[in-house]
Amino acid sequence: MSSTTHSHPNYLRIFWILLVLTIIEVGITYLGLPKMLLAALLVTLAVWKASLVAMHFMHLKFEKKTLTIVAIAPFVLCVFLILMLLPDIFPR
Repeated sequence: MSSTTHSHPNYLRIFWILLVLTIIEVGITYLGLPKMLLAALLVTLAVWKASLVAMHFMHLKFEKKTLTIVAIAPFVLCVFLILMLLPDIFPR
């Protein structure tokens, strides 16, 4: 039986990274950017923060590939549904 060892994540470092990303998100809202660009930037930062939380606090970084696929599948489905609904949301 093989045992795998892994180092524990530095939770405080991840916390500070999440805090900085949150401050960047709040700062971006005050820049007066076009709404589509603002939404794209905020969603990108939110996905980045969610992946940090999932990888380090939920320990998905050390799990098998099948569990990672199970965690990513709803995200892929959500992106697919949003892209399919865009013609209805923004008609010409």
